[in-house]
Amino acid sequence: MELLKITGYTDEEFQTALDGLPYTVMINPDTIKLQRGIEYNEEQAPDTSSASQKYKSTPSDKLSFDIVIDCTGVVDSKRTDMSKEIKALEKIVFTYNGDIHRPNFVKVQWGQNIVFNGVLTSLDTSYTLFKPDGSPLRAKLSLNFSQYISPKTVKKLDDQKSPDITHLVTVIEGMTLPQLCFQTWNDDSYYVQVAKFNDLNKFRNLKGKKSLVFPPIIQPV
Repeated sequence: MELLKITGYTDEEFQTALDGLPYTVMINPDTIKLQRGIEYNEEQAPDTSSASQKYKSTPSDKLSFDIVIDCTGVVDSKRTDMSKEIKALEKIVFTYNGDIHRPNFVKVQWGQNIVFNGVLTSLDTSYTLFKPDGSPLRAKLSLNFSQYISPKTVKKLDDQKSPDITHLVTVIEGMTLPQLCFQTWNDDSYYVQVAKFNDLNKFRNLKGKKSLVFPPIIQPV
């Protein structure tokens, strides 16, 4: 059975792994929650009594799950030191790394289908079983991560939507020119420039056009 692994990285491109082995869970989580969302600004739509939702941003994905550390010796007879287990996990996901002046970047991986690059946002520990002297034998840890994308990668992604590069846009039946501008640049205000560039005299009826050239548009400084 393949177990979920948590690996620390010292660089934001997730290329340099932290010295030492990844943390391998003792028992795979029952549930993994991947949370995604979209934020909108609500604006009053013209000539209507209801608000329209204008795209604002797409927040980072969130990943959360619980793991159990069992040091009774039943799960793994070689892993019976609770303090050692907690420290090993915290070193990867939580402890401040003086070499990079922050906690580590973290990759959570379970098989080939679940791979998540991010940073820890919270770690809650509940001890649920104890020795007669009070030493913990079992703990439940709730981990929450936020997706991390390096500024370099974000810039590359943003450039693909930049209005200062040329796009060849396929016309979708029923869509207006402002809608196509918003789809391409997240901004519908450039439709006049696009219409002029493509010799269009109508913004709504785009029949007969299979594609349009969306030219570089330099915004005034």
